[in-house]
Amino acid sequence: MFTGIEEVDWASLGHAYGPADDVPALLRGLASDDPAERERALDGMYGTVHHQGDVYDSTLACIPFLLELVACPDVQDRGCVVELLASIGGIDLSGDDELQELDPEDEEFEDAANYAMAAAAVAAGADVFLGLVGDEDREVRLAVPGALASLHGDPVRVRDLLRERLTVERDSEVRLALVEAVGRIALRYESLREETAGWLAWLSGAAQDPALRLAALAQLARCAPGRLPDDVVPTVTRLLAELRRSGPRTPGTGAGTAGSGAGTAGSGAGTGAGASGPGVAAGAAMAAGGPNSPANLWNSANSWASPGGWDGTPPTVPVHSVPPAEPVELRPAAPTLVGQLREPREEQRAGRGTAWADDLLRTLHSALDDRVDDRIALVTAQLRSPDSAQRTDAVWMCGSLVRTWRGAYDEVVRLVGAQLRDPEPRLRAAAASWLEGLFGLAAPAADDLAARVAADPAPWAPDWVGGRPGTASALLALTRAGDARAVPALARALEQPEPDGKLLYALPHLGEAGGVLVPLLRRRLGALPLDDELGEQSGPLLLALAKLRAVEALPEVLRVLRGAPAFRREWVLESALRAVAAFGPAAREAAGDVRVLLDDASAGTVTAAARALWAVEGDAGAVLPRLRALLRAPDAHGRRSAAWAVGAFGGSARAAAPELRACLTAPDVWLRVDAATALCRVTGDLGEALPVLLAAWRENRHTRVEIAECLAELGPADRQAPDAAPLLRAELACARRHNVSAGVTGDHDIHEDERLLALCRRALGDTGRD
Repeated sequence: MFTGIEEVDWASLGHAYGPADDVPALLRGLASDDPAERERALDGMYGTVHHQGDVYDSTLACIPFLLELVACPDVQDRGCVVELLASIGGIDLSGDDELQELDPEDEEFEDAANYAMAAAAVAAGADVFLGLVGDEDREVRLAVPGALASLHGDPVRVRDLLRERLTVERDSEVRLALVEAVGRIALRYESLREETAGWLAWLSGAAQDPALRLAALAQLARCAPGRLPDDVVPTVTRLLAELRRSGPRTPGTGAGTAGSGAGTAGSGAGTGAGASGPGVAAGAAMAAGGPNSPANLWNSANSWASPGGWDGTPPTVPVHSVPPAEPVELRPAAPTLVGQLREPREEQRAGRGTAWADDLLRTLHSALDDRVDDRIALVTAQLRSPDSAQRTDAVWMCGSLVRTWRGAYDEVVRLVGAQLRDPEPRLRAAAASWLEGLFGLAAPAADDLAARVAADPAPWAPDWVGGRPGTASALLALTRAGDARAVPALARALEQPEPDGKLLYALPHLGEAGGVLVPLLRRRLGALPLDDELGEQSGPLLLALAKLRAVEALPEVLRVLRGAPAFRREWVLESALRAVAAFGPAAREAAGDVRVLLDDASAGTVTAAARALWAVEGDAGAVLPRLRALLRAPDAHGRRSAAWAVGAFGGSARAAAPELRACLTAPDVWLRVDAATALCRVTGDLGEALPVLLAAWRENRHTRVEIAECLAELGPADRQAPDAAPLLRAELACARRHNVSAGVTGDHDIHEDERLLALCRRALGDTGRD
């Protein structure tokens, strides 16, 4: 093994951290008899040679040696090496037109070339995986199907091999991996999709093993969602119930007897105890490969696993007792990144006979995509399961569902709230964590949240689960929902040395109910040192006092305004000035301090001061010249700030209309929107601003909240802005949230989208649901 490794000039090659002269030791470490050394070597490979998925020249040089390791039965943990190879060779750039057109002199060209060469090199050696589908090492058998589906160049041969292996594979998770790999092939090769979808549809009703039927449904949803049965949710619910009844056994290990007259898999009735199919794993007769083995029986009936393909007429297969699946041992802990990423997952799954079921359900949820009603029904059924682990999985699945899609979630929220009563801490923490992101949508769970907060001696303290800190989720969720029952706990939280910043920023959602907290907020603000931490510490307090219009806090606000440190000075001043503006004429005492700031060097400070002075004195003429000058300045940020302030003046700032009109053609879409909404507010007319707003609505979906707010202020769109009404109705009819971005989520995303929907309804004259 490792023949020729010394002939490679590793020092001339590179990886993420420089010369690759340490790579031979890592490769040899992967073959070590010491599990800790193997773990460190694997960690090193991912951390240097394949850092964050990158491919270097040293990565390419490793591929032959990694393939050699995989083929050697004496090497342990080869499944990890298979996964490493699949990751190195699994990046397909063939559909990326931009990369195809790169100039060879471009920096990105070398990266793209490395990916392409890695994919070709691993694919060229992928035949080694063909002989590993029946390897004695379970981890190898678990990793190989996905590698074959992704890397091998003969998809028909791989598909048939995987189906054939399914007839004799004993291990449940490996069998699921085989089905998933067949589904992946169907996704990659459209020419094979229709036939594979037929096989998956058959398997979903024919397999004895409910886990296989569930896996087949999940893959069918991915590659041919239109072929899912109409009763997919009741079917999945029944399968989950069957899995629960199987107790701690791994699916597929229970004994069954052949069913006479229950129907063949292709008859449409093959879902009972006598149903036949590849869900039957290898029993004694199967292992012998005799005349009654599934491979021989299925091969004699047109062999759906043969190269000729499955002809849609599955054979009848007797059901045999299935020997126990191989025990799965947890790896020893290792102080590596790979180990740290794996250990929480293994800890979570330990002792759960159907721990993999959440993976199948995630696949199914993802594949159902915009079938929101089906997904709601499915997650509702999961949340009613007697299995707390399955309910925990369901709570996490609610995250992507509600964050991405609009829907009727009251019952889901109520059921998640009920999990707060469960004795399992992970389930309670998951439920509270999810509810904290719902804001007003959490109302159906408010009683359970309030009960949880009342029962907790320190509900403001972060939750700790599995040795990891979280947030004071139940109290935060109750506060963001605007429920007054949060106030007593918040009062105690404000007396703590360092209350959670998220809790403080949530206080404005309480509305008038938060008024009793004003004395505590004043005391806390007045005690803050005027140092570099002032910006971070004063921000949420000033925001809360502004929302509560607590003019009695003016002395504390002025102390901050006058003592703002140089560090983050602008942030501190703007927060304090917004509070003064919210206090209005009752804060006349602050006028002198505010007026001085009209000559500040920061455009943000000037506009905040102008708005505050206008709110206190009511004289737009005193500040308008300064704002009009900012609107003519070249800085887009300063012009946006000025437009925001001018718009707040309404008709009093009509003199600034020419400057606002000049901003309507600016390159920055946000400046155009800010200027257009301000123009509407100062003129009371949508006319010349409406085309700009409608164009921005289409150009940048994130502008829609601001635009909808402006339209809602001006009255029913059908009368005031008939051209806008179709866009508003289309938004309300859209199932997908407007601010969903791949790989990016925000704490307030759901809240902002629900706000957009409320504003659209208001703009159309429908305020019944707000």
